[in-house]
Amino acid sequence: MTKSTATMQMPAPASQQGPPPPSQLIDAKIAELKDWRGATLAKVRALIRQADPDVVEEVKWRGVPVWEHAGIICTGETYKSAVKLTFLKGAALEDPAGLFNASLEGNARRAIDLHEGAVIDEEAFKALIRAAVALNMSKAAKPKKSPSTGHKI
Repeated sequence: MTKSTATMQMPAPASQQGPPPPSQLIDAKIAELKDWRGATLAKVRALIRQADPDVVEEVKWRGVPVWEHAGIICTGETYKSAVKLTFLKGAALEDPAGLFNASLEGNARRAIDLHEGAVIDEEAFKALIRAAVALNMSKAAKPKKSPSTGHKI
């Protein structure tokens, strides 16, 4: 056998590969919870993906899962007694099923607090996700105004 002149590329050491993708960080967070909160976060994550197959997962603010599409849809914070799904523009969304049960006093945000044993109306939740995406898309499509003149650019 002859020696090949091609060089074999070795994978970079883990320290040089950069951080893992957000989806892996969310997987790890779910796995580390090891209780109803992990199962609940996994369930709502699956529903979000079903409602919006083009959703982008991020991890921000010290490990908080964030789902985005033309802007933030919602965040998924975990606390000792609740999984909190905060919709940044929730006050602008119709909620005919009454899913929002927290952060109701604000001008912009609305949240859904899920406690142990809670059952979420899956179809209503997916409709809320789709409405949040539609709202983000409508805001993204509008022309921006110049901060100095107020004219559309």
